[in-house]
Amino acid sequence: MSGPRYTPLVESLPSTVPFVGPETQERARGRPFRARIGANESVFGPSPRAIEAMAAAAREVWKYCDPENHDLKAALAAHHGISPDNIVVGEGIDGLLGYVARMLVDKETSVATSLGAYPTFNYHVAGYGGRLVTVPYVDDHEDPESLLALAASEQAPLIYFANPDNPMGTWHDAAAVQAMIEAVPDATLLVLDEAYIEFAPEGTAPPIDAEDPRVIRFRTFSKAHGMAGARIGYGIAERNLALAFNKVRNHFGVNRMAQAGALAALADGAWLEHVRGSVAEACEGIAAIARANGLTPLATATNFVTIDCGRDQAYARAVLDGLIARDIFVRMPFVAPQNRCIRVTAGTADDLAILSEALPDVLASLA
Repeated sequence: MSGPRYTPLVESLPSTVPFVGPETQERARGRPFRARIGANESVFGPSPRAIEAMAAAAREVWKYCDPENHDLKAALAAHHGISPDNIVVGEGIDGLLGYVARMLVDKETSVATSLGAYPTFNYHVAGYGGRLVTVPYVDDHEDPESLLALAASEQAPLIYFANPDNPMGTWHDAAAVQAMIEAVPDATLLVLDEAYIEFAPEGTAPPIDAEDPRVIRFRTFSKAHGMAGARIGYGIAERNLALAFNKVRNHFGVNRMAQAGALAALADGAWLEHVRGSVAEACEGIAAIARANGLTPLATATNFVTIDCGRDQAYARAVLDGLIARDIFVRMPFVAPQNRCIRVTAGTADDLAILSEALPDVLASLA
């Protein structure tokens, strides 16, 4: 008996996802992690108002969600001073990246990104048969000029650019990003991933021009708002592009509780400020731990610190494996030369105490 007839494209793809989650690792190890500081989640959690709103919405979860995301779009529009017609809501930035790839990527379409940038974007491009073309990081930053030149030479319909960057935590100022937007080639769309923008210094994000057809800006409730498990994010785009998402999106993809939680989180600015302060304090603590052990923390505009281990991929991997063996979940960049580093998410005081105790032991074992 034969199995299903997969398309040639699907036959050619690996049966993997971009990230191995901590739960998968815990099952393989047979024990839980003591410190979960590797997935850039917010251990400080969502707003208490968001938790209350989601709990209340759970009583009505027998209903389908509002497929138009009307109330949340209206609130986001008011928050940003734009029209609801310029907003699209989806299942986190990851889901929205899949939709934009579906709309603009076909077999052998060239798509420009940085070598070692966020791999979920690459996953979606591959899933629609696209061809990734890449440029290297420069001084641990994505390089706007090289990305623009590559997109022009390849006639790429999409450029992916994250500011602040994941996995390095580095960033460009608003003037540099605006200059990049203004230099986007004709018939090309800049995908500007601003997942970490709430943690960035003032002057990192250029003013929003929602009707600029050259750029779509993606933001999320996963990071600063502490709702990674709820899967909800949004895009800000020229209204015809925002409307085009209705051709491909899962109209019931954002669940009812996530909509309610996001609406409440957006209204709780005091909690957001609390989280920002807690993250800044934790990142300073991680950097201090790194320096105390002879390692070099990179400046960050995110909720994680990338730590330069000072040698090569093999050594950084050994440091990472040593921490995992001591029940600390962390990650590292995938591509050289950035894979000389490990990446540690802002954690609680207890998380950092565990890291501070374990890291010298790991480094001593590698000496």
